[in-house]
Amino acid sequence: MSTEFEDGKDQDALRTIGEVAKALGIKTHVLRYWEQQFPPLSPLKRSGGRRYYRPEDVALIEQINDLVNVQGFTLKGARAALEGASELSPDVLPALKSIRAQLSRALAA
Repeated sequence: MSTEFEDGKDQDALRTIGEVAKALGIKTHVLRYWEQQFPPLSPLKRSGGRRYYRPEDVALIEQINDLVNVQGFTLKGARAALEGASELSPDVLPALKSIRAQLSRALAA
């Protein structure tokens, strides 16, 4: 999940909250709220409180957005999933996503 920004900047460039919000389709107030709810999401703040998101911040926002807005996790559940994901080996995550998808299809049937 790598967002393609259409602003002509290098992919590793710092992004403002407005640039990230526009690229991901998430309102700026939601991003500010997620900063409070997800401690690892900590953009650089310059004078006047202006936020600058690093590429790793954008990647984390994409994960949070997927968990909350695509998979239907609560914020508490998404936080737990992100904390648990850091403890799991990378090989386990695709299997867990597959199991979750199967359960969702079974419940929908």
